[in-house]
Amino acid sequence: MSSPPRDEIVARLTPTVSQAVAEVGYDLEELDVQRAGRRRLVKVIIDADEGVALDDIADVSRALSKVLDEHEHVLAGPYDLEVTSPGVDRPLTKQRHWHRARNRLARIRTVGGEELLGRVGPAAEDGVLVLAGGRVRRLIYGDIERAVVEVEFQQPPAEELVKLDRAADVAADDGGDGNDTEESR
Repeated sequence: MSSPPRDEIVARLTPTVSQAVAEVGYDLEELDVQRAGRRRLVKVIIDADEGVALDDIADVSRALSKVLDEHEHVLAGPYDLEVTSPGVDRPLTKQRHWHRARNRLARIRTVGGEELLGRVGPAAEDGVLVLAGGRVRRLIYGDIERAVVEVEFQQPPAEELVKLDRAADVAADDGGDGNDTEESR
């Protein structure tokens, strides 16, 4: 009996794995299934607003082991389960990624080719406030080609955080986009 293709296995397992991860209180960031000799490697990447600790990985691993054992027929044989959190080089592609990166420094490339190094502010449904080059800008997610968090080894400057908070307050008060605040001029 031949085993199903990798993409088919991932497609069939994703709803079940996503639900199991959510029931434990986390977001499924990625599911991958690869051949590892005679076994399969099921790699699950999870995240949460508060981050992910080793005990969280263990909790999710136990929950997923039960679910995957019930769906062993999809994997068509033995498997190894690897549960992990996203690395620091994970691209910011969803609103929840931007929300979790608040106050962190990010390297951003826009669709127009502009390169920015900016501090991430509040994330809304359609865009995010970013402090770059001394001014607060609102970037629409669709205008961002690529963005990743930059590793910093010190606390962010307090004045940058204050500037972002003020711009966010102004945007919330007037329903605007934060581009026309004193802090952005």
